[in-house]
Amino acid sequence: MNKLQDLIDTLCPDGVEYEKLENLCNILDSKRKPIAKDKRKKGKYRYYGANGIQDYIDNYIFDGTFILMGEDGSVINKDKSPVLHWVTGKIWVNNHAHILEENKNMNLKFMYYYLQTVDVSGIVRGTPPKINQQNLKNIKIPLPPIEIQSEIVRILDNFTELTAELTARKKQYEYYRDKLLTFKEKTK
Repeated sequence: MNKLQDLIDTLCPDGVEYEKLENLCNILDSKRKPIAKDKRKKGKYRYYGANGIQDYIDNYIFDGTFILMGEDGSVINKDKSPVLHWVTGKIWVNNHAHILEENKNMNLKFMYYYLQTVDVSGIVRGTPPKINQQNLKNIKIPLPPIEIQSEIVRILDNFTELTAELTARKKQYEYYRDKLLTFKEKTK
């Protein structure tokens, strides 16, 4: 964390500005297309909706790295943060998820991590719940220098890997504990 603090002290000693999300990434919502379930042809490409993968289909409309944010339906988590998915590769997205793509102004992974901390309860409207595009565009995102964004992403990626490793080790431990402590009862 010393490297990060040094970067902050050097590059933004007076703090950072916040900018509207619409100025920091490309919003590709106009390119998404829903496909009715009975019209989908099975395939290898992920078909996303608001709450993640809905199906696998035979074609894709996006190829790259994106943040998907639930637009309607499943849009808010219990901690009031938005429902988000980090996706890479060839995908299809229906009209229930916003699609955010990196541009030159921001590290997309930094935005992804930051959005996980945003309370969107004040901008979710209606039944079913919805985050409309105007409210999405107006979410304020901090804009530290790219070097700071990259260092934060590096740190959080490392923590994510460690967390996954700890979870796997815990499951492994529980499996072997249960296996080692299970005995057959003697019959008399």
